[in-house]
Amino acid sequence: MSREAYAPPTLQPSSSQFNTATTDIAGPSTPYKCGECNAEVHLKKGEPIRCGECGHRVLYKMRTKRMVQFEAR
Repeated sequence: MSREAYAPPTLQPSSSQFNTATTDIAGPSTPYKCGECNAEVHLKKGEPIRCGECGHRVLYKMRTKRMVQFEAR
């Protein structure tokens, strides 16, 4: 058995690489905040989870503007 060394795919730092999401996805977008550059990112269902500015993959969901009220018992 011949073993070949595994070589992970390399990333080229191009801005077009991070904007691979298609625009034909229907539905509302959800705002997220990038964990690296603090940019606001709007994602729709099915889009890759990645910042469009820096390519970072850690995004934080922003709080809702709706009033949420719980009933105490």
